[in-house]
Amino acid sequence: MIDPATVQVIAPNLKKRYSGVTSTVLRLVPLQARDIAIASVGPKLPAEMPQIRIRDLLTMPRRKRVWHARRNNEMLVGLLLRHVLRQPLKLMFTSAAQRDHSGWTKWLIARQDKVVATSARSAAFLKRDAQVIHHGIDTDHFCPATDRAALRRQLALPVDATLLGCFGRVRPSKGNDLFIDAMIAVLPQFPQAHAVMMGGVTDQFSGFMDKLRARVAASDVADRIHILPEDPGWTIAPWFQAIDLYIAPQRNEGFGLTPLEAMSCGVPSIATRTGAFEEIVADGETGTLIPTEDYPALETAIRSALADPATLSRWSAACRPRAVNGFHIADEAAALVAIYRDLLDAR
Repeated sequence: MIDPATVQVIAPNLKKRYSGVTSTVLRLVPLQARDIAIASVGPKLPAEMPQIRIRDLLTMPRRKRVWHARRNNEMLVGLLLRHVLRQPLKLMFTSAAQRDHSGWTKWLIARQDKVVATSARSAAFLKRDAQVIHHGIDTDHFCPATDRAALRRQLALPVDATLLGCFGRVRPSKGNDLFIDAMIAVLPQFPQAHAVMMGGVTDQFSGFMDKLRARVAASDVADRIHILPEDPGWTIAPWFQAIDLYIAPQRNEGFGLTPLEAMSCGVPSIATRTGAFEEIVADGETGTLIPTEDYPALETAIRSALADPATLSRWSAACRPRAVNGFHIADEAAALVAIYRDLLDAR
């Protein structure tokens, strides 16, 4: 725990369940702590995370700080701290949403001192000025495997197959059903290809997952479609390192880190035009982009990629340089720290 009196920036994570926002906080705060006195606060944080206790929010000495929210409830807590407990906070919000905001969310956003959007697409839905700062990743951690065959054996994946992956939470918005349908249709043409789908399933979507499993079981390629539970570790990097092509069939997305994590591992993506995918995937260079919820386009793109190993190899070669030169997490961290300093220096 950190002494709250010394903290200049608080980046709350006020949600128990692990999510994309949680991932962002966990990745950024330790890196930002090298340059500014920042801490997170929340119900479930790793012990090594720079953090203060929730009760410290009620007793910490009054001083100018930045409160960097990423959720509605966090914006609300920031307002309560400022206007009820009279903490002289500068309020900041990062938005990844790509939809019209509710009246409540608009009201909260209007009361922030600074707003950041994770993509130009997200910024277009905000009714106020916002600075665009793309998410970045640790490209040293998400890197190509040194021995892919050994890694595949370790993960119990077929060593000599062409592996297609689709990772993340399992729910209709993520397009897992589109992925499964495409695999059932395409794999019979490509005997060396296998599919790997992995992700967490909440109770709300357990029926959705059951239907996907049933479709696979009834198909002719059930032995080549591997549906795996969410990796319990803190990183999914080895799974990206093990595959040859990543499929991101989302119907809607906030930002969407998975194609970026794949790209940093030297793996191209076929992705829909949602989230920040159009800003991550260089169409025709590091993969290909297709219209959202266009199943025929998805199936065609996958067939084309598997039928053209030379193009797949060219895409793979271009992936790592694009990730390192444009989406490094250190750049995201530095841009946010610069905003914190501006807010702290402002009268």
